[in-house]
Amino acid sequence: NERPLAMTINAKPATRRAARLGALIALGALALTGCTTASTAPADRPSAAAPAATAAADSVAVHDAWIKAVDSGMTGAFGQLENTGTADVTVVSVSTEISHMVELHETVENEAGEMTMREVEDGFNIAAGDTLLLEPGANHIMLMGIEQPLVAGDVVSFTVLFSDDSTLIFEAPVK
Repeated sequence: NERPLAMTINAKPATRRAARLGALIALGALALTGCTTASTAPADRPSAAAPAATAAADSVAVHDAWIKAVDSGMTGAFGQLENTGTADVTVVSVSTEISHMVELHETVENEAGEMTMREVEDGFNIAAGDTLLLEPGANHIMLMGIEQPLVAGDVVSFTVLFSDDSTLIFEAPVK
């Protein structure tokens, strides 16, 4: 048990409490004066406070989203995911109430030279300042197990989950 410098062994309980309180106040004041923000730090000295990290979902904008109309079964969702941030982001999954199974897909050439779809297990990485195109015959969001018709004019809500556990909700019309 270390005692504050202002406290003596022979001090009365009230004096010890006052000394402890004084020491705590002094430590608190010292701690507060050590805190700075980027806006108050002198220009020739870096700020002691680390910049707050931006959630991936706050850096991504969805443009021109749409879903291909279908009676049932499976279909794809398309559009553009623009990363307006300064750090790369990774889309790890997408969900929607209209489909029991949603996968992130890419289209690649197989051994026979045919183009085939496959799940992207590690998610879609979007570099800082880049836009990920989701298009038929390329990267897309695959919706499987659709039991209700998706008719042109319907609007579907999606939730995108990023690797930092942030989420982005967007809507896409059926075409």
